[in-house]
Amino acid sequence: MDPIIEEGYARLLETLEDLQAKKEESASELRGGMGALLTRMAADTAPVVKRIGLEMLRRAKREASGDLYDQEFYEKKMIVLGKGDPLPYRPDNPSMPVDAQICVLDEDGAFHELMYTNTEIRTDSYLAALTPDEAFDIYGYELAFMLYRALYEYAEKEEELTAALARALEYIGS
Repeated sequence: MDPIIEEGYARLLETLEDLQAKKEESASELRGGMGALLTRMAADTAPVVKRIGLEMLRRAKREASGDLYDQEFYEKKMIVLGKGDPLPYRPDNPSMPVDAQICVLDEDGAFHELMYTNTEIRTDSYLAALTPDEAFDIYGYELAFMLYRALYEYAEKEEELTAALARALEYIGS
């Protein structure tokens, strides 16, 4: 093989190794700062959660048909940020299995893990506070994406509403 080609190929391999090392270093630095990033994003998103959040079910009884009644909801609205693999049992009661485990952000900007247990006669939940670092360790980068997505979709809806109001005012004024 031509020495120039071999030298260029060796240089290309060195460049790839350098890029891989930089990528790993940057990823490590980013992982170290994710807690701080999530804290800032949660604080900025919190005011919006009051408007776009859901009333999450705390507990309810289940009819034979499967329909829920006597429903109780958590006081604060929340947005769902991620779903995890359910633990085998709930921390508050080891006899209760976890059917669904999700990460939520409440209207105060606090992360929580919400675990649901479904039986034939009731649906019950357990809500546990998470630090941003704990939330990231369990749910990963999806949290940052979902926080961004929540604000993006809210902004789009606000733009649509503003445009519709402007059209209505224009129509009234003509």
